[in-house]
Amino acid sequence: MIEIEVKAKAGSDMLAKIKATGAVFLATETHRDVYFSSPLRDFKKTDEALRIRIKEAGAWLTYKGPKLDLKTKSRKEIAVKIEDPVAMEQLLISLGFLPYAEVKKKRTKYALDELVFSLDEVEGLGAFLEVETSGENDWMLRREKVLRILDHFGLESIRKSYLELLDEQT
Repeated sequence: MIEIEVKAKAGSDMLAKIKATGAVFLATETHRDVYFSSPLRDFKKTDEALRIRIKEAGAWLTYKGPKLDLKTKSRKEIAVKIEDPVAMEQLLISLGFLPYAEVKKKRTKYALDELVFSLDEVEGLGAFLEVETSGENDWMLRREKVLRILDHFGLESIRKSYLELLDEQT
């Protein structure tokens, strides 16, 4: 599956803009993302990521492939629900993958048709909006839709991940 995603810095009026689209509230979540380095290749150079995400609804091991275009964060994404994130972390460490960084955020999600708006408050970074959907063969059409939404809000796309943005601060 290809995850089509754009991200932008969110102003104080962002929630009102999201609600004005007719989007409906889905949930508020707390995310703790633990990112891993690989013994096989440098994920920073290959533009990949491997993480464990822990939230109220459970935990997931997620692989993110390289970005597919120059405007969005669209990429192949594979997520597997895991029962025991501590055991999964120990398994990865045993295989040579090492915890590299942690990203914590509060995410409030809204839905409009096949789009999901995520208003994120990221520890150490501030407020962001992510607009995402997913697809396979039609991902370029869906990409244009998320870019139009960002343009409608008058926002500029940020292609860097929260992890990359946090890395820049150190």
